[in-house]
Amino acid sequence: MMLRPFLFVLVAAASLGLAGCAAGSQLQTFPKSSLVIRTAQGPRHFDIEVAETEAQMEQGLMYRRRLAPDAGMLFDYQKPSMAMMWMKNTLIPLDMLFVGEEGRIVNIHTNAVPESLDIIRAHAPVRAVIELNGGAAALFGIKPGDEVVYPIFGNAR
Repeated sequence: MMLRPFLFVLVAAASLGLAGCAAGSQLQTFPKSSLVIRTAQGPRHFDIEVAETEAQMEQGLMYRRRLAPDAGMLFDYQKPSMAMMWMKNTLIPLDMLFVGEEGRIVNIHTNAVPESLDIIRAHAPVRAVIELNGGAAALFGIKPGDEVVYPIFGNAR
């Protein structure tokens, strides 16, 4: 009988602690844009959010419970780097497209596991990473070598 009130207090305290953590950290907002990925099956259009600052890149798509089928996030590293990503606090599976300086997809990591701390790496220096819903690369026929059309790659007309 005494166990039930104790469990209620314990659960309530844990809930308040989690809420406090989320409220204590400032969630980032992101500029919105769009891009096109030219695939063998034709162009694919995506509405994206752009992560440019360190704080935006650290947060990324964390805490999201859903992502529209044609939505994603672009992480702009400003210059070529050996990008590394993880899925900490990311609640949905994601495909990660690692994009070289000229806008060509270098490699794709499909269906990254939600909340995994495993490091996901670019196979070569990349200018950006694009995160899409898990399975989107297969659904839309996106493959390494496809071109991402976006201003940072100098190929947007």
